[in-house]
Amino acid sequence: MFLEPNKFYHIYNHAIGDDNLFRNNQNYLYFLKRYADFIHPIAKTYAYCLMPNHFHLLVKIRTEVEIVEAFPKLRKDLQGFKNLEGLYVEEIEKRISKQFSNFFNSYTKSINKSYNRRGALFCHNFKRKPISNDAYFTSVLQYIHRNPQHHGFSTTVEDWRWSSYHSLISQKPTHLERQEIIGWYGTEAYFKESHKRHDALYFELSQDDFY
Repeated sequence: MFLEPNKFYHIYNHAIGDDNLFRNNQNYLYFLKRYADFIHPIAKTYAYCLMPNHFHLLVKIRTEVEIVEAFPKLRKDLQGFKNLEGLYVEEIEKRISKQFSNFFNSYTKSINKSYNRRGALFCHNFKRKPISNDAYFTSVLQYIHRNPQHHGFSTTVEDWRWSSYHSLISQKPTHLERQEIIGWYGTEAYFKESHKRHDALYFELSQDDFY
């Protein structure tokens, strides 16, 4: 399934077997750097969480216009598709998939070189679940931030360093859609309080979302 422009998705993936994606703080930082390089041009990020053996993302794929503007070569390649809407969209969706593929490959090559390992690091096909409504969006966002608790990596949301939770309540520059998320909750205080509540959490999540 291609990721479609201008749509929200819950994206997640796991290391192969018993391997880990992240072994130290530098790995986490490098993953986020590569993510900014490859994924920020084609998607807006609303939440993320990185754990030793897997990660979760909440993103909105950028519009066709934004993606074409981000890749001048793509604009040139698409000139012949102006009257072939289906092919035009297909080429843009291929570019989106290519960015994710390049991102995973780039990170894998770095880890393999650093730790003298070989082969794939991530499970072959990353999971992607379309976000269908507002309740689902809220449930996914809170599930992502609380995932370290779910897996026993931390006792509270605040304890885990490698999620978007801290960046969303910070004033430091960020690629995250901070204003939109805080606006979604109304206030920063309610954003924080909502992550401490257990009632109605994961209301719209299906079994496929849990990882």
